[in-house]
Amino acid sequence: MKTVKTKGIIIAEHNVSDFDKMLTILTPNLGKIECLAKGSRKPKSLLMAGTQILCFGEYILYNGSDNYSMNSCEIIELFYKIRVDLDKLKYAAYITKIINDVTTENQNNYRILQLYLNTLYVIAESDKNLELITSIFRIRLMSIIGFRPQIEECVTCKTKENLEYFSIRDSGFKCKACAKQDGGAIEINETTKDAIRYIIFADAKKIYSFTVPEETQKELEIISKIYLTEKLEKEYKIDK
Repeated sequence: MKTVKTKGIIIAEHNVSDFDKMLTILTPNLGKIECLAKGSRKPKSLLMAGTQILCFGEYILYNGSDNYSMNSCEIIELFYKIRVDLDKLKYAAYITKIINDVTTENQNNYRILQLYLNTLYVIAESDKNLELITSIFRIRLMSIIGFRPQIEECVTCKTKENLEYFSIRDSGFKCKACAKQDGGAIEINETTKDAIRYIIFADAKKIYSFTVPEETQKELEIISKIYLTEKLEKEYKIDK
């Protein structure tokens, strides 16, 4: 068996037999992998803490014929402040479901993993509005995985003027004239346009470093929810 060393975060877990766990780990270089953690549920297991969901760590794995097996782990971050706050935990669980669905094995997940970790850190360490965090996450994620909306010009007529609507159907901004032919286009204000542009183009470490008025928060929430549901063909809900 080949030994592999990788960083990763556990995005799913389920119990196997009396003391084992099967883990889903999102890694930057191996993609999403399934890993057996033998004996990790034993009270004195050295793997117990490092095999919890949302644990980000450095893992030494054996690459067998069927799946990976965990040899050892070194915890980097447990996101304790999420674990002890029910509201934060609900939002973290929501984004984790989405991350699990949009990632695959043998895929370079560096940018997705970076966004996921940044989002969890903001949820854990800040008092930022959780709905705003989630809206930013959805828009940025869609841009990373191939659904970046057209925001430089009207998606229909290519004008750069009077971009007052967001088209879910056509994936981007529309001018007022073209939006009349698109019953699902959502009217947005100037601050919302600027926020969407910032979310898509900002440095990965800075995408959460802004605030917006409540009206813009609501518009971002509506657009990001509908856009993600439309493109992924699945509706995700935050447990209330």
